Amino acid sequence: MNIVFFSHPVFLGSISTQRYAKWLVEGMRQRGHQVQLWVPEPKCFNVPGPANLKKWMGYIDQYVLFPYLVKKQIRKQPKDTLYVLTDHSLGLWAPLIRDHNHIVHCHDFLAQFSAMNLIPENKNSWSGRKYQGFIREGFLKAKNFISISEKTQHDLHSLLGSRPEVSEVVYNGLVQSYAPCIDPSATLSSLQTETGINLKNGYLLHVGGNQWNKNRRGVIEIYSKWRVNQKNKRPLLMIGPEPDDVIRKAHAQSVYKNDIHFLVDKPDAFVALAYQGAAAFLFPSLAEGFGWPIAEAMSSGTPVITTSETPMTEVAGDAALFIDRRPADERKAEAWATDAAKVLEKLLSFSREEREKLVNEGLQNVKRFNSEITIEKIEKIYLSVAGNAAKNVSLNYNSDVSA
Repeated sequence: MNIVFFSHPVFLGSISTQRYAKWLVEGMRQRGHQVQLWVPEPKCFNVPGPANLKKWMGYIDQYVLFPYLVKKQIRKQPKDTLYVLTDHSLGLWAPLIRDHNHIVHCHDFLAQFSAMNLIPENKNSWSGRKYQGFIREGFLKAKNFISISEKTQHDLHSLLGSRPEVSEVVYNGLVQSYAPCIDPSATLSSLQTETGINLKNGYLLHVGGNQWNKNRRGVIEIYSKWRVNQKNKRPLLMIGPEPDDVIRKAHAQSVYKNDIHFLVDKPDAFVALAYQGAAAFLFPSLAEGFGWPIAEAMSSGTPVITTSETPMTEVAGDAALFIDRRPADERKAEAWATDAAKVLEKLLSFSREEREKLVNEGLQNVKRFNSEITIEKIEKIYLSVAGNAAKNVSLNYNSDVSA
């Protein structure tokens, strides 16, 4: 089968979606398919000029020059080629492929619902609403979709107004390797040496960025409420980018700010080690498309506390402790943090047997997210959409074309 993947341009810095696209490309290539990756080049974006114009120059690369090149390239492809948008936010390109075999991967529709004023925690500008509107108009023209969770699929059908010709759910597969801790004392010692933080009594962990839905502020609020009645000064480690102004303000307001540590841009190996050594993983996300860190923590043998809403409940199954979603009404946030802190204390007070039971349930749960099984399911859907005859296509194409 000849497959053409579309991905976000590198100059936009969409690392997670680019990583997903590369995973799809390599997975299909390893299964013997002819693969191409078409990505806009930064021709206008790289032209010297004011920084505030860079975004608009990038739009020219993506939505003027790139479509022109795509139309030329499509004419050179076999008729049974499958065209794949690796993210529905590439929907502005959907009209280019709607009359060909195609499929669209859907991750989350948070930006769409924010632009429709359906998410009070994330207000959009006028230009942001218009941009998301254009994206929506684009992917609404597609017919075939793969969603990473039932929640995402439900949101997709809501936006489309009906079920499309093809709509499948394939959970993400863990690409990186995670495993439970073998020697807890050695793990804590290694992390303490690298960070310079006293971890002899253990620590709590959060992994995530500053996006509104990741709720880093809520993590700090839960930790601060939990510490009120604690003699144990177990610190909170927060792995991710430099905190923004909102997070810095929440940190500054905490009485326990000296025990809250931001570990910025740590490598994957460090993150894996941090998962292993944590006493508990806090993930009170407001919304997700999937919720990678839940599966990563469970694979590392670490108990998880997360939000009792989809898709967090989909990913966690029955192997986590759940808390309510942080309320949009700030007047209710303090009570929410107090209740969540009680759940945290409950987890940390588990007997050895109770903790081991929860950890084992988590390890069993994440077997659902095997990357090999995931790529196999995706391949079957691709073959179904393109037609089984495509399996026998064996033409010689350049596998690294950049449109």
